[in-house]
Formats: sequence, structure tokens, C-alpha cells
Amino acid sequence: MSFLNVSGKNYLITGVANKKSIAFFVARILSEEGANLFFSVQSEVQQAKVQELFPGRPVYLCDVVSDEQIKSLAGHLKNDVSELHGLLHSIAFANLKDGIRPFHETSWEDFSQASHVSLYSLVGLARHLKELFHPSASVVALSISNTRATNYGYLGPIKAALDSAVAFLSKSFSSFSEVRFNALCAGPLKTSASAGIPGYVKNYLFAEKLTLRKRALATEEVANAAVFLLSERSSGITASSMIIDAGMSANYFDESVVEKTML
Repeated sequence: MSFLNVSGKNYLITGVANKKSIAFFVARILSEEGANLFFSVQSEVQQAKVQELFPGRPVYLCDVVSDEQIKSLAGHLKNDVSELHGLLHSIAFANLKDGIRPFHETSWEDFSQASHVSLYSLVGLARHLKELFHPSASVVALSISNTRATNYGYLGPIKAALDSAVAFLSKSFSSFSEVRFNALCAGPLKTSASAGIPGYVKNYLFAEKLTLRKRALATEEVANAAVFLLSERSSGITASSMIIDAGMSANYFDESVVEKTML
């Protein structure tokens, strides 16, 4: 038996965009370990991509801003599987088409939309999938390593709320199960989604200099940690935000970086 013991278990994976996304690597690892995978995507374009990446796996359409569609997703899953052992929440959106503006200029329309997609969708999925979760299932939400020192604009406070939500969901579910909710808080990564954030490349390169090993965090490393949290081997971890940033958060005053800055 594999250490992870995920073979034959059922996992719902959201947010697979392409071969660079964290969700893709998580799904690939789980698949290699013998897990049964089910996918949820936002559009038909994404559906076609995921079907190509993971042939033969069920890929459901679900717009997570629609409670009815989440309810429908739960219904489809109930027809296809008796229980879920885990859920990867890898869903986020922010309207940055006009660039990143000062936080006080954030519109309610943009903030509420991003909150619904990036944060409340986790609550909605948990509510409608409640009856499907195995009593000791694991839910992992992808967050960011520092929700204050971020160049994500108003998505920073929303990710902070996501980190808090996993604790409240853990508390809520603890009244009838041992379902665990955790956030995996990753440092800057080279993904397609991050590439669309204005100024991200410079921040990514700067963050690499702050890691203790002077080498950027790899998407596969985040996926490895996510799979661990999704497995029974992390059974003692719940209501937590796990930081994975190659030591960056302990090294903001790296001597070599400070020295170059002061020249």
C-alpha cells in the first residue's frame, strides 16, 4: 500500500486550467496513485481541455456563482459515486482588466464578484456536497502565502477571508463529522493565471531572491503538499493555513537583497 493510501478513493478537482496549473499537478499525482478523479470546470472550453488532459474522467460544468448549478453538480456526483474522500478548491477570479488600482478605488461590483467566485464558492460547494463527503474527507483550498504583502490587488483581502473560512467550515462540520478544511498558502508561482496579473513577473523574480534556497517555488511542490493534505496522512491537520514558500516569509530582510537595494 502507498503511504498516501488514496488508491480507489474519490476526489473532486476544480480549477484545472492547463498543464501549468496547481490543480493539474494535483490531479496527475492523485491519478498516478490510483485515485478516482472527478472534475468541475466553469466553461465548455475548459471542459474540452480537461477531457483531453484526463481522458475518460467525468468533467462536469458548474458556474460556481450559481447555487443551482452547484446543487446540480452535487446531483450528478451522487449519480456517479457513493462518496467523496476529498475536494480541491482551486477557483479564483479578479477583474484586473484595468490593472491594479489603489485598494480604496476598488468597486463593490468587482469586490463582490471576486468574493463570490474565490471565497463563497467554497462555502457553497461544502454545503451541497455535505451528504457526499466521507466522514473523514479532506477539503483543500488554494490560497496565497501572504495576504497582506501581495500584488494581487483586492484579491489579497479576499484570500485572507478564504483562510479564515476554512477554520469556520471545520468548526461547522465538526458537529457531525471529521471532515477537514485547510488552506494551502503558496508563494509566487509561474502559472498562466499569475502571468495575467500586472507586474507579476518582476514580483516573482524578486520573491525568488528571498527564498532561502534562491530558487523559486515550483508548482509541483505545492501540488505535493496539496495531495498530502487531501490524504488521510494529514488527519491531524484541520482549520489551518499551511504556508509553502521555500522560506520566503522568514527571509524578507535577506542580506544580499538589502545590500543591493541600499546601493
